[in-house]
Amino acid sequence: MRMSLLVVLLLAVACGADDAPDEVGETARATLAAPNGHSMGQVTLTQGPAGVVISAEVFGLSPGAHGFHIHGVGACSPDFTAAGSHLAPGGELHGFLHPDGPHAGDLPNLYPGEDGVARMDYFTTAITLGGDEDHSLFDEDGSAFIVHAEPDDYLDVSSAGARIACGVIEPG
Repeated sequence: MRMSLLVVLLLAVACGADDAPDEVGETARATLAAPNGHSMGQVTLTQGPAGVVISAEVFGLSPGAHGFHIHGVGACSPDFTAAGSHLAPGGELHGFLHPDGPHAGDLPNLYPGEDGVARMDYFTTAITLGGDEDHSLFDEDGSAFIVHAEPDDYLDVSSAGARIACGVIEPG
């Protein structure tokens, strides 16, 4: 009886899997580093059937909120400006509060505890780990995470200030 139930459940899952992208369950990672090269944390991305879960742990942060974004170029050196602007494959404008936003690179601010550590889990449908879609993080020039010195006001693209950590997003 249990074996029959298991087979039925497996068949049901397999039949429903046709609607899910092939990359479901795939992961990507970014190791965040300060301008001096010191590690500042890790970001893990996991592809789901309807979007991506971003899990971040960032340490060494000063008190207060810090802007956190996906930038459109997978490069951090020679300086963090190599990561380019925020990821906006559809041309949307910046900010959760902007009437023509948000774009794919918009993420919530990070809020560190007294120990300088911020943790975040965030689900988004604006990106994918798949390589053949226009909102893929693995387009021809890749993508990177940037942590900023100031909070993002969710409206003005330059509100978050200096780039204090960067990490290139890599498969696996």
